[in-house]
Amino acid sequence: MKTEVSINWTDVVTDTYQCSEIVNFNNIPANSQSTICGLLYVFFGLLAVITTCGNLLVIISIIYFKQLHTPTNSLILSLAVTDLLVGIIVFPLSMVFSVKSCLYFESLLCKIRGSFDICLSTCSIVKLVCISVDRYYAVCQPLTYRAKINRRVVVIMILICWGGSVLIGIGVVIAGLNSKNCGDRCLIQVLMNNTVGPILSFYLPVIIMLCLYLKIFLVAQRQARSIHNTTKCGAAVSKMERKATKTLAIVLGVFIFCWSPFFFFLTFLPLIGDSAPLSVVESIRWLSLSNSMLNPFIYAFFYSWFRSAFRMIISGKIFQGNFTNCKLH
Repeated sequence: MKTEVSINWTDVVTDTYQCSEIVNFNNIPANSQSTICGLLYVFFGLLAVITTCGNLLVIISIIYFKQLHTPTNSLILSLAVTDLLVGIIVFPLSMVFSVKSCLYFESLLCKIRGSFDICLSTCSIVKLVCISVDRYYAVCQPLTYRAKINRRVVVIMILICWGGSVLIGIGVVIAGLNSKNCGDRCLIQVLMNNTVGPILSFYLPVIIMLCLYLKIFLVAQRQARSIHNTTKCGAAVSKMERKATKTLAIVLGVFIFCWSPFFFFLTFLPLIGDSAPLSVVESIRWLSLSNSMLNPFIYAFFYSWFRSAFRMIISGKIFQGNFTNCKLH
C-alpha cells in the first residue's frame, strides 16, 4: 500500500505525522530490502560528510586567514556554522527517518528533528537577509559602509539570527505537541502555521532580499558605466564589491531554488485538501537540506581567495608555518 500523508505546517516541520517508509517494500524481496537500506544510508551519509567537510573548510579559512576578516565574511562564517550544524545534526536524523523501513522511532525524536530543521533553516534565511543588507551598504552607500556595518553591528546581527531562530524552533515544536487538543482553535492554528508562518519565515525575507539585490544591481550597473572616471584603485575596489555581490546573489538564488518547493508545498497543498506520498515529502525536504551542502562549492567556484585558502588547508600547508597574513590570490 502506498504511504500517504496529509500535510500542514506542523506535519512538515515537526513530523507529527507517523514517520513511515520513504521506500515501498511491499513488492521487494526481503533479501534485497537491507541492500536498498544500506545504499540509501551510504548516499545520505555521503551528503552529510560533504556538507560537514565543505563548511568546515569555509569556517577554518575565515578564522585562520586575516585577509578574510571582513564584516561580510563574518556573516558568511555564521552561515557556514549553521550549515555545518545541518550536516552534523539534521542530516543524520533525516537520514535515519527517511530510511525508516529499517528502524522505527518514537514521534518525539521526529519532533526533535523538526526543531533543529526549522531553527537552522530560519537562521540561514535571516543571515542571508543580513548579508544582503551588508551588500546594500557596501555597494550603494560605500562612504558610510564602514561606519554602519562594523564589528559590533555584525555581532548584534548574528546574535539576533541565532536567538530568534532558536525561539521559533522551540515554538513550532510546542505548537506541534499541542495540535491534537486544539479544539476550536485548530482553524486559527492552521491559518497561522500554513499562511502566516511561511510568509514570515520565507516569502517576506525573500522579497526583501530580492528588492535589495535589485537595487544593488542597478547601482552596480551605474557604477560600471561611470567607472572610467574613477582611479584605477577605485575601479578595482568597485569591481571587487560587485563580484562579491554577484556571488552572494547566486548564493541567494540557490537558496530560493532549494527551499521554495518546500514552502510552496507547505502553503498550497492544504488548500486543495490533498494528500501526498511521504516519499515526495522527504524528497522535498532533502532538496531544501542540500542547500547547506552547495554553499561552500559556490564560494570555491567564484572566490579565488577561498580556492587558495581551501588548497592550503587540504594540502596541510597551514601546519608547516604561519600563513595567517599571507596574500590569497
